[in-house]
Amino acid sequence: MITFGDTTFDLNDPFVLLALAGFAALCLIAVLLILALRAAGRSARLTEPLAAQIGHMGQTVKGLGDGQERLAGGLHHVSEAQAKSQTAMLQLMEQRLAQVQSQMTENLHGSARRTAQSLGDLQQRLESIDKAQANITKLSGDVLSLQDILSNKQTRGAFGEIQLTDIVGKALPKDSYTLQATLSNSRRADCLIHLPNPPGPICIDSKFPLEAYEQLRRAETQEQLTRAAQALRLAVRKHIKDISERYIIEGETADGALMFLPSEAVYAELHANFPEIVRDGFAARVWIVSPTTCMATLNTMRAILKDARMQEQAGAIRRELGLLYADVDRLGSRVENLDRHFGQASKDIAEIKISADKAGRRARRLDNFDFEELEAEAQSRVVPLEKPFR
Repeated sequence: MITFGDTTFDLNDPFVLLALAGFAALCLIAVLLILALRAAGRSARLTEPLAAQIGHMGQTVKGLGDGQERLAGGLHHVSEAQAKSQTAMLQLMEQRLAQVQSQMTENLHGSARRTAQSLGDLQQRLESIDKAQANITKLSGDVLSLQDILSNKQTRGAFGEIQLTDIVGKALPKDSYTLQATLSNSRRADCLIHLPNPPGPICIDSKFPLEAYEQLRRAETQEQLTRAAQALRLAVRKHIKDISERYIIEGETADGALMFLPSEAVYAELHANFPEIVRDGFAARVWIVSPTTCMATLNTMRAILKDARMQEQAGAIRRELGLLYADVDRLGSRVENLDRHFGQASKDIAEIKISADKAGRRARRLDNFDFEELEAEAQSRVVPLEKPFR
């Protein structure tokens, strides 16, 4: 039996047993509910991170979707930009190809023009070469003619005289020399230069020892060289002796003469390898000259002639200088007079300008009807009369 307060329950009573069983069932259900609630709380706490992760995954998936959309839009823009770039590149390539084609066409035309011009220049040069070849052929004939001239002794002498005449004619005035002048001993000099005393007129004679020089140049052995050198010495010494005896006359000509060698090669050979012959010429007062040294000598003679003529005209020059001084003096006086006249004219012009300015001012005043100012000015210029003395 169970007693609760004043109430007693018999355990053998079926209703009590049913009540106890129901109560026990209720308690069990309450305990199960409590346990279920606790388990649900634990499950809720355990599923919160998972829900958060699921929510984060959802956001990530959403972001991936948005990114995919943006990527699709970017790919679309990229494809459009690539298409535009390809189009622009194609246009640029077409322009470049057109420019290159134009430049190539222009270059081809220019190359064609230059080629044509070069061919024209080449043609002209070939024509010049043909002319030069013709001139060389003619010159070869002239050389052969010159060799023919020089092989003959008389024509060789005429060649030297012609060359001497040309040099003298270029260096001296015509009235200062005489060609083929005959001296008092009946000898005829190739040229006589009329120099004043001293030294007096000097003769120039042309000599050309070509045979001996040619032998010397063609010598192959020592024996031939020795014979040719001896022949050249004898030939030149004979020319020196002839000129000294024929063209140096005391009281008529200078105390020396010139031997003209028309060949620079012969002149150089003498001075290089035969100095004793040159000294023999100095001793005989015969000076050997070549075309070059002859021109220099004649220029010196020209200076001497000019100085002599200046001395001859010294009186006339002094007289002309006196007249020139008088003219300069008169010119100075006239310049002074002209300067004085110019000064007076400048002064008159300045006074005229002053008067013109005054007249202009008066005219402007009249034009402005400024009579009060004119009256005031007139009154200021009136000279008052003084009282007469009584």
